[in-house]
Amino acid sequence: MGQPKMSRRERLRAETAAEIKAIALKHMAAGGAAALSLRAIARDMGMTAGAIYSYYETRDALINALITDVYTSLADTLEAAHEQVDEHDTAQRILAHGNAYRQWAISHPEEFQLVYGDPVPGYQMPEGGPATEAELRVCTLLGQLVAAAWPHAAAAQAGEEHSWEDFQPDLTDALHTKEPDLPPAALALTLRIWGRMHGLVALEVYGHLRTQIVNPAKLYQQELLDLTSSLGLPVPAATTVG
Repeated sequence: MGQPKMSRRERLRAETAAEIKAIALKHMAAGGAAALSLRAIARDMGMTAGAIYSYYETRDALINALITDVYTSLADTLEAAHEQVDEHDTAQRILAHGNAYRQWAISHPEEFQLVYGDPVPGYQMPEGGPATEAELRVCTLLGQLVAAAWPHAAAAQAGEEHSWEDFQPDLTDALHTKEPDLPPAALALTLRIWGRMHGLVALEVYGHLRTQIVNPAKLYQQELLDLTSSLGLPVPAATTVG
């Protein structure tokens, strides 16, 4: 059965909630996280402060909704990239994952900066909520790629000493659900791989590569190929994504 049809009132409410979030991202892009204010958003929308509080009771409730949307969008993008590649071709899936991550980031700079930039002053993500679940979904997708590469990569990690106590329980639980046999060293490798993928992307999104390089996509592709090789996987032919 399909989703039940929304009433006109429900559609209008959903559209207004989406507009509130869009304006919130613009305010944060213009003035930083500290600039986020429900009253300021209400003024831009021609709403009363009381009306906007009927959508989001607090600033933190709005931030939590934004972060949930951002991580969900990123996870959906990464999943779609995985599905476009043969599930047995781990090297190509890693390239697809990395390139999808970069493309999403440069296409959504405000969203990227919300979740990977400076923390919003005074905000703390509630434990176990939708935002946390969405963030863990992003991490788990990369962990599944490492699990597929682990038979090739394990020998190079033989000297790594890690235990599950080194990591946050929510993350280990989420990964164990998908990959119950993965050792803690593989989770450490997952986080290091994420660091390599994330580093150049963050420099690009924040504009720090503008005076150093003409084509950041080419540099990033070289990093992904080197990363794939470091996992003991056959290096695919380079395909630069603009």
